[in-house]
Amino acid sequence: MNTPDLHGELILSHGSRKLADARQMRLLAAIDTTGSITHAAREAGISYKSAWDTLDAMNHLSPTPLVARATGGKGGGGTRLTQAGRDLLAVYHAIEAEQQRLLATLAPHVDDAAATLNLLSRLRTMRTSARNQFLGRISAIHTGAVNDEITLTLPGGQNIVAIVTADSRQTLGLETGGEAVALIKASSVLIACGDGLALSARNQLCGQIADIRSGAVNDEIILELAGGTRLVAVITCESTRRLGLATGMTVTAAFKASHVILAVPA
Repeated sequence: MNTPDLHGELILSHGSRKLADARQMRLLAAIDTTGSITHAAREAGISYKSAWDTLDAMNHLSPTPLVARATGGKGGGGTRLTQAGRDLLAVYHAIEAEQQRLLATLAPHVDDAAATLNLLSRLRTMRTSARNQFLGRISAIHTGAVNDEITLTLPGGQNIVAIVTADSRQTLGLETGGEAVALIKASSVLIACGDGLALSARNQLCGQIADIRSGAVNDEIILELAGGTRLVAVITCESTRRLGLATGMTVTAAFKASHVILAVPA
């Protein structure tokens, strides 16, 4: 049997949740050397939008922000790693070197490598299309006959309420004090202007518009909440114009509790 050439992708976790993989770390390394999201995205071989979304997700899921960015829209200037980001990058590279050394040592001892590797190639980590993914801690659970109401508190102090079935709560092991991730599709988020609005949506989060990404039919509204958490809404271009939305405005993002999906770290 030929000795297989083994390579592994290192995934770092904090506690029980995934924090970073090789693709994300390549982006962090590029940010560290270029100081720009635009240039880092080019070096990493991804779009600016993908790089922005990746960095947002990493900051949301990390106990301490990994990247600090100056405002300025799509130019992406003034981006740098925080000390936590630099420390994570250094630890990742050190562990990655040890991982590759170990794989090189194990390679000659792997039996039936082709079948094993084919099986492993089919095992993938689940990904989601939901643009908004917020890590939080469960602060309250109200049980019902069929559905339960789960309140998730984000690092910035905002609460997100989700409605799940009692069976789902038990299956996921949701308990007060535990961690969970709230998934909300950008298309499920409504944008409203003004104070004291009467809305039926259970979740109403106030924030400042950090960026507007215009499209042919729809616009992406990026809202910055307290604590630096960012939320994305997709609305029609006509709605953007009618509401007079502009960067710097304070607006309310609203979404129904039934539109929130809860997930727990694997």
